[in-house]
Amino acid sequence: MIRISPQWRTAGTYVLVSAAWIWFSGHLLGYLVHDPRRIILYQIAKGWLFVLGTGLLLYWMIGRTVRRLSEANRQLLVSHEQALHVLVEAMDIRHKETSDHSERVVRMAMGLARLAGLEGNALRDVKFGALLHDIGKLALPDAILIKPGKLDDEETQLMRTHPRMGYDMLQRIDFLRGASAIPYSHHERWDGTGYPQGLQGEQIPLAARIFSVVDVWDALSHARVYKPAWPEVEVLDYLRHASGNHLDPHLVRLFLDHYAELKALALNG
Repeated sequence: MIRISPQWRTAGTYVLVSAAWIWFSGHLLGYLVHDPRRIILYQIAKGWLFVLGTGLLLYWMIGRTVRRLSEANRQLLVSHEQALHVLVEAMDIRHKETSDHSERVVRMAMGLARLAGLEGNALRDVKFGALLHDIGKLALPDAILIKPGKLDDEETQLMRTHPRMGYDMLQRIDFLRGASAIPYSHHERWDGTGYPQGLQGEQIPLAARIFSVVDVWDALSHARVYKPAWPEVEVLDYLRHASGNHLDPHLVRLFLDHYAELKALALNG
C-alpha cells in the first residue's frame, strides 16, 4: 500500500480543490454574466471566496494533521513510559526494594508537586524524575546496594556517585533531560550538608526538594534490607524535626497538612 506523506496529501488536496473551483466557477460565471463591467466585480468576489474557502480548507487539514501527530507523540510517550516502568521494576527487584516502591514515590511526589503548584512539563518532569530517581545505581555493584549492614567509608563514597551517574544517563536522552533534577539533587539537604553538590536552600531544584520529602517518608515507612519499617508516628516526628535542616520547611508543612490524601495516593493509587 502506497503511503502519502502529510505534506503531499495537504498540498495535493489544496491543488485539486483550487483547480476544480477555478474551472467550474470560471465557466459558471462566463455562462451567467455577460456584462464586462459586472464580470469584473464578480471575479473580485469570486477571488475573495476562493481565498476564504481555501484558507478554511487549509486550516482544517493542517489541524487534522497536527492532531494526528499529537496523538502519535502521545502514544510514543506512553510507550516510553511503559518501557521505563519495566526497567524500574527490574531495578527494584535487583535492589531488594519493597514492593511497589517506585510507583509509590511517583504517585506521592506527583501529588505533592500539584499541591506546590507545579503543572504541565514541570509536573511531567517530576513524574519521570521520581520514577528514575535511582537510575544511577545501575552502575553500582550489588555488594553495596543490598549490603545488610552499614557501608564503610569507601563504600559510602562509591554509593554517593550514583546521583551524578543518573544525571549523566538522563542528559543523553532528549525527553528525559528535564527530569534529571531529581536523580541528581534528591540527596541534597536544605542546610547544605547533602551531596553531590552541597546545594543549600532554594539552590536545590524544587522538584528535588519535593521528592526528598516523599523519599524520606517512604524509606522510613517501609522495611529495607538494613532496617525494619518505622511506626508511622515516628516517621512523622522525624519529618517535623528534619524540617529546616534536611528538608524544605514549606514542603514539609505542605506534606503534613495534606498527609492523609498523599498517603492514600501513595498506597492506593
